[in-house]
Amino acid sequence: MRLIAIAAAALMLAGCAEPTPTAAVATTTATATEPAFGGTDLAWIEVALALDEQLLPLLDAIPAHTATPAVTSLAAQVRTLTDAELPQLRALHDRAGLPADNPHVGMPMPGMVTAEELKTMTALPGTAFDRAALDKLREGITQSIALARGEQDHGADQATRTLAGTVLTTRSALPVG
Repeated sequence: MRLIAIAAAALMLAGCAEPTPTAAVATTTATATEPAFGGTDLAWIEVALALDEQLLPLLDAIPAHTATPAVTSLAAQVRTLTDAELPQLRALHDRAGLPADNPHVGMPMPGMVTAEELKTMTALPGTAFDRAALDKLREGITQSIALARGEQDHGADQATRTLAGTVLTTRSALPVG
C-alpha cells in the first residue's frame, strides 16, 4: 500500500501523465550512458529556450529602430549566440522528452521579452528605444549567466551542463557595461 502511495505521489508531481514513447526512449538512452536529466536540467532547458525564443522578436526589431552602433553591435552579438544555442537547446528539449508547450513562455522574469514589452519598446522614439533595448538585452544577458551558473552547479546531464558552460562563457564575454 505504501508503494502505491509513493507511486501516486510521483505521478502527481510528474503531471499525472504517462511518459511518451520518445521520453521513455530518451531517458533509457541517457541512463545507459550518463545520468538522467535532473530537475535543474529540465528547468534550465525550458527557461533558456523560452528566454532565447522570446528574445528573437526584439533582436529582429532593433535594426529598424536604432542607428546607434553600440545597440546594433550588441544585438548582432547576442543574435549570433542565440542562433547557435537554439538548435542545441531544442535537441536537449527533445532528448529530455519535455512537452511541446513550454510553461516558461511569457513568464514575467528578468530577461524575458514579453509581447507587451516589445510593443511598448518599439513605440519609443530614438534614444528612448535604444535605452530600453539595451536595458532588456543586459537584463537577458545577466539572467542567462545566472541561470547557466545554476545549471553548472546543480545539473546532472553532461550535455546540458556543457551547453550551460558555453552560455556562461559567451554571455560573460559580452560588453554589457
